Amino acid sequence: MNSTKVFHYFDHNATTPVSREVQEALPEIVSAWGNASSIHWAGRQPKNIIRDARKIIADNIHAHPLEIIFTSGGSESNNTVLKGLFDYYQTGPFVSADKKHRNHYMCSAVEHPSVMKTMEHLKALGAEVDYIPVNRKGELDMEFFESHLSERTALVSVMSANNETGTLFPIKELAKKAHAVGALFHTDAVQMFGKLPLNVRDLDVDFASFSGHKFYSVKGTGFLYVKKGNNVSSLIHGGAQERHRRGGTENTLGIGALGVAARRLSTVAEKAKELQTLRDYMEKRILAEIADVTVTAGETARLPNTSSLILQGVDGETMLMSLDIQGYAVSTGAACSSGNPEPSPVLLAMGLTRAEAQNSLRLSIGWETTLAEVDGFIEALKTVVQRLRTLNEGEGDSYHV
Repeated sequence: MNSTKVFHYFDHNATTPVSREVQEALPEIVSAWGNASSIHWAGRQPKNIIRDARKIIADNIHAHPLEIIFTSGGSESNNTVLKGLFDYYQTGPFVSADKKHRNHYMCSAVEHPSVMKTMEHLKALGAEVDYIPVNRKGELDMEFFESHLSERTALVSVMSANNETGTLFPIKELAKKAHAVGALFHTDAVQMFGKLPLNVRDLDVDFASFSGHKFYSVKGTGFLYVKKGNNVSSLIHGGAQERHRRGGTENTLGIGALGVAARRLSTVAEKAKELQTLRDYMEKRILAEIADVTVTAGETARLPNTSSLILQGVDGETMLMSLDIQGYAVSTGAACSSGNPEPSPVLLAMGLTRAEAQNSLRLSIGWETTLAEVDGFIEALKTVVQRLRTLNEGEGDSYHV
C-alpha cells in the first residue's frame, strides 16, 4: 500500500474500523487468557470481562443480561434463530401441539443472505416459506404480509434496516401483527446497532441479531437477543456455555471488545443526527452537481449514514474501481455478495431494472467521516462520472448527458 496516498472510507455498512477505545483495550483483554468456565483464579478475570460486556450490551438495547447469547456474528445469530426454532418446534419434547402445527415462515424479499439462504434450507426440510415483496421505495407490501400471516405461522423475520438502501422497516407494527396470530418475531438488527437507538422491549421482538464489526468492534463476534420465555435448539452443541444455548469456549477477546465498543453507544442519538446532516448534504450536492442521479428509497425513512445511488449510464463496478484508485472506498452493494457478477438482488427485488442495479453505488459514512472528506469525494465522483460517460459516448453507448 502506498504510504503517501490518502485513503477515505465510505463503506461502513460493509464493516467499520475498529475504534481507538477497542484497540487500546485489546492488550489487557488478551492478557486474560484463562478459560471463563474454569472455577480457579485463571478463569475469574475472563469471566468478569464476559459478565461486564453482557451487562453493558443488555443495557444498550434495554434487555436483561441473561437474554444475551454471544455468537460469532450476525450470520450465526440469524441461523440460530431460524434453524433453532424450526428444530425446536419439530423435535422439542415439551413443545405444544399448536407449535408443532406451525410450519410457516416469512421474511422480507430484501433480507441479508444469511436469512434468505437459511429460509431456503428450511424450505428444503419441509417448511412453507413466503417472501414479503417490497416496492420501488423499499417499503414492505403490508397487504401481502397480513394476508399470508396465519395461525400456522411460526416466525416472521424482517431486518430492522436494509444494508444496501438503508430503508427502515416498521418492526414494532410487524411484531404486533405477528404476535396477534401467535407467531414469533425476529429482526436482523445488525445494521441498526450503532447507527440509531434501539430498544428491544419497546419493539417487542422475540429475537434480534447483532454483529460486532458493524459497530466499531472486531470481526468474528456478535450476539443474539432471545426474549425470556422463548426457546430455540442450539446450533452448536457442546459444553454448558451461554446457559447451554451455544456450546464452545467463550471468545473472551471478541466479547470483551464488544463490551468496550458498546460503551460508546450512549451517544448514538447525537451521532445519528450528525450523520444524517452530513449524508443529506452529500446527497444534495451530488444531485445538484451530477446529472441523471437518483437516490434509491430516498423518500422513505432510512439509516442516517446510508445512500444508495443510481448514476445513469455508468457501470457501478467501474465507478468503484475508479474511485478506489483515487483512495475512496465505496460499494456497489453488500460486501457479502462481492465477486458476484449479478446485479444486487435487493435492488432487483425493489423493482429496479438490471441496468439500474448495475449503475448503483452505495455510500455509507461513519462516526469519523468529515465534511472535508465528503467534499473531496464529491469532486472525485464528478470527475469519474464525467470521464466514464464520455468514454461510453465514444464507444457508441446510447447514454447522452
